[in-house]
Amino acid sequence: MRNIRTITIDLDDTLWDTLPVLKQAERRMYGWLAEHYPRIVEMFPPEKMWDIRKQVVADHPHMTHNLTFLRRTVLTHMGDAAGYGDDCVDGAFEVFDDARNDLELFPEVRPALESLRERFVLIAVTNGNARLDKIGADDLFKDIVYAEQVGAAKPDVRIFDAAVAVGGAGKQETLHVGDHPKYDVEGARQAGLKAVWVNRNGAAWPAELPAPERTISHVGELEAIFNG
Repeated sequence: MRNIRTITIDLDDTLWDTLPVLKQAERRMYGWLAEHYPRIVEMFPPEKMWDIRKQVVADHPHMTHNLTFLRRTVLTHMGDAAGYGDDCVDGAFEVFDDARNDLELFPEVRPALESLRERFVLIAVTNGNARLDKIGADDLFKDIVYAEQVGAAKPDVRIFDAAVAVGGAGKQETLHVGDHPKYDVEGARQAGLKAVWVNRNGAAWPAELPAPERTISHVGELEAIFNG
C-alpha cells in the first residue's frame, strides 16, 4: 500500500458493533413513546413500524440514503395515525439519536487510529447517522462524510468522490477501509480507490465479487499493511 495519503473509514460494524446499539435505541424510543404518546405504541408494535418503513421507502425511493428522513417520516406517520400529529417526532428522534450514539468503540480502534492519524488524513464515511462528537471519537478524524449530506450512499461513486475531495489526496492515494464487501470494498474499487476488507467474524467473501486486495480482522491490523 504505497503512496497512500488519505484513509477513509466506514463506521458501523467497522469501528463498533452496530446491531445491539440499534436494538437498544429502538427500545429506549419505544419506552419514551409509551410514556408520552401511548396510543402510538398501542397501535404500532415494532413489527408494524417496519411495515410503515417499507412503505415510506417505497414512497420515497430517492431518499433511501437519508436514514434521518426515513425515521422521522415513519414517526410522523405513526403520530398522525394515533391522533398526535407530528408532536412526537422531535422528542422521539432525540431519544433514539442519543441512544444510537451511546456506544463503545472496539478496543483496538482508538489506539490504532491515534497512531494512523499521525501519518495519514483520516476521513469517516458512513451511510448511517452516527455522530462522532456524541460518541467521543471526533478527534480521531479530520472530517466525516454522510450519505444524507452527499445525496448518495455507498456503493455509489458520489460518496467516495466526496470523501476523496475532503481528504485532499487523489483517488489512487486514498484507501477505503470497511466491513461490507459490496458497499465498502467493491464500491471503493469501482470509484477508483484502493480498499481493505475488515472481516471481524471470518465471513466468506461473496463469490460474485472480485477478491479483496487485502483483508484484516480489525482496524488494529491496518498499521501492519503500511509497515510490511
